[in-house]
Amino acid sequence: MLGRNLNPSVSSTPGRSDDRAASCGRADYDGGDWAWEFLRRNPDYIADWRSSVPKHLPCITLSDGTKLLRLRRRFLRAEEWGLHAFADPRLCAQKTNVFWHANALKRVVRVNAKRPTEGEGATVRRLADFNAHRQAVINADGVPLVMMKRNGICVPVEISGLSTLTAPFVPVIELHDLDDLPAQTELLKRLQRFTDADFRAIQKPSFASDERLHHALIALDESLKGKTYRQISIAIFGEKKVTEEWHGHSQFLRDRTRRLVAKGAELMKGGYRDLLG
Repeated sequence: MLGRNLNPSVSSTPGRSDDRAASCGRADYDGGDWAWEFLRRNPDYIADWRSSVPKHLPCITLSDGTKLLRLRRRFLRAEEWGLHAFADPRLCAQKTNVFWHANALKRVVRVNAKRPTEGEGATVRRLADFNAHRQAVINADGVPLVMMKRNGICVPVEISGLSTLTAPFVPVIELHDLDDLPAQTELLKRLQRFTDADFRAIQKPSFASDERLHHALIALDESLKGKTYRQISIAIFGEKKVTEEWHGHSQFLRDRTRRLVAKGAELMKGGYRDLLG
């Protein structure tokens, strides 16, 4: 067990629906959203956030709807957690913008933005052409990283040479590491689908077993509050199932609950990075 009230910022508080995993709106969660849910429960992260200055960096909304965070300097402590800057751990993924650092992401689409010339109309793009929620961070080096998010899919795009994010550009895709070419190609296909007028949900990455992640998150929350394995199992599977099976010959439910508690703790303590696309 992880101990009682290890994480006071996410312990149950009346009126705070984002404090409980059971009520998190996970239907459209992508890997980065799940990663944030586990990271924001980490007591060491919370301590670092509390001591950070400033605790909150304001985003602006561009004319095309893109949420933008512009950084004038690096935040090295936040980078150790895989972030460009600290996000408020009291807020769930649906209520805050979390800016993951490119170095923490497994794959990033890298684009060189060329200035359009006459006759290139068919290849000219704007960020607004991508039918997705867009949040961008411009780091201290002036390079934008745009997260395209929709229907549980996130495609990170690093754009060099684009001085104004709302400006038109001709994208030139960079491909790195030929051994990883199939995965890079799949990421580009997902990016392309964001431009389709009849966009439909794309199959989620294989790691995103939402139910297991959700159960692990509930197990983590209950464990942080000092609940017993039986109480945790009831929170996940319901009292009827636990009453019928907990003291039976099979140890399946007990073992499954223990594994979920262990998985939740593992993801909170650093395993969340494996969820980042």
